[in-house]
Amino acid sequence: MIAATAAGRMLTVLAAAFASTLAFAQAPAAAASADIVKRGEYLAIAGDCTACHSVPGGKPFGGGLAIPTPIGEIIATNITPSRSAGIGNYSLAQFDDALRRGVRADGAHLYPAMPYTSYALVTDDDVAALYAYFMNAVTPVDAAPPPTRLPFPFNVRLSMLAWNLLFLHDATFKRDPAKSDQWNRGAYLSRGLAHCSTCHSPRNLLMAEDASRDLGGGDVGTWFAPNVTSDVISGVGGWSEQELADYLRNGRTAGKGQASGPMAEAVDNSFRHMTDADLHAIATYVKSVPALRDTAETRPAYAWGAPADDLDTIRGVALPDDAEQVTGPQLYDANCATCHQARGQGSFDGGLPPLFHNTALGRADTNNLVMVILDGIVHNGEPAGVVMPAFRRDLSDQQVATLGNYLLQRFGNPDAKVAAGQVGKLRAGGGSTWIVWAVRAAMLAVVLLVVAALIGRGARRRRIRDT
Repeated sequence: MIAATAAGRMLTVLAAAFASTLAFAQAPAAAASADIVKRGEYLAIAGDCTACHSVPGGKPFGGGLAIPTPIGEIIATNITPSRSAGIGNYSLAQFDDALRRGVRADGAHLYPAMPYTSYALVTDDDVAALYAYFMNAVTPVDAAPPPTRLPFPFNVRLSMLAWNLLFLHDATFKRDPAKSDQWNRGAYLSRGLAHCSTCHSPRNLLMAEDASRDLGGGDVGTWFAPNVTSDVISGVGGWSEQELADYLRNGRTAGKGQASGPMAEAVDNSFRHMTDADLHAIATYVKSVPALRDTAETRPAYAWGAPADDLDTIRGVALPDDAEQVTGPQLYDANCATCHQARGQGSFDGGLPPLFHNTALGRADTNNLVMVILDGIVHNGEPAGVVMPAFRRDLSDQQVATLGNYLLQRFGNPDAKVAAGQVGKLRAGGGSTWIVWAVRAAMLAVVLLVVAALIGRGARRRRIRDT
């Protein structure tokens, strides 16, 4: 039964790819109504399409952004209605195949860096509205980004057929009649267009989301997307619905934390443009996700720390001749105290947050702390500007580690640690090629087993013939 089901799904996927290839030359649909185009624009914002398909400072949706993954960089495509470089020749059916099934108009498979496993939940009407927006309201960009070049065997896109059979569930969102309208709207947005699990869920060995740990926290390049389940210690169970909605709109919540890295981009490009009703719906849904607890955590990330002032201990103390031996208080005085104040209390108006009771210093995973020190925080929202300067060029790996450990000891979780090697790895872009070699080794093992089986079969035939 299982084999028959898998074979049926394989035939369905092959048929869809064949149909997409035949339809490649079809012209896009006629212009849609202004209301549908406007709704499509809102849905594209909810899906944060611009974050991946636009290069900072470049033309919207023109592609070219290099998305880091454990198997190499995936280059985002041009999704403007350009007929020469974008999706201008896509029919609605082809657009639907790409969005919800990960199949391009030429039949080639997309990599799941494009969150089509989440977009599979999007309704037909919303897909049509998105199509209307991209075809009628986005300015064409007639420049094709460079192609994605992954190492073998990941450069064989046909392998995505098997991956999709395992991990793509192509049923659209089904409303839960036992839940409220607000919960259902939040579930539709969170699971679908907003694709929260793409970042906030861990991945298995095949780089698919681990459904058993939905929203339990995951790595996003050099950043860590934290647990956002309803757990009061490891997740957001201690946040109110209003605090979560404020965080999504403003990128910060007093006494809890502030957005940085990819989350800051999501706030700037997507969440701050969404309606209050939708933000509250997302908050309602997230707070209902089954709790996942990291047993090593004993209190919420925002509950650590207290004001502390060590600056008097370094007054009149000369800096060491070896810059790598500069102490934590000295580094804090030189680089942090101007904004975060002597006791780590932040600015009086709250624009510059306190360092205690701050999720940036309360997590056991310290990658985000390191990345914030290296790259700072920049918001393109309102008001736009640098929220925190970057120290990548000013501080060495050892200095970042010394400063990070001092901040954790004085204002955050004292059990968490930053290592100079960790800083160096993150500074270089993080990542690891182990998965590439692991898959190659597995393939080699399969080949060797097949060869051994063939040799054994040949030997048995010879013995039978000789007797």
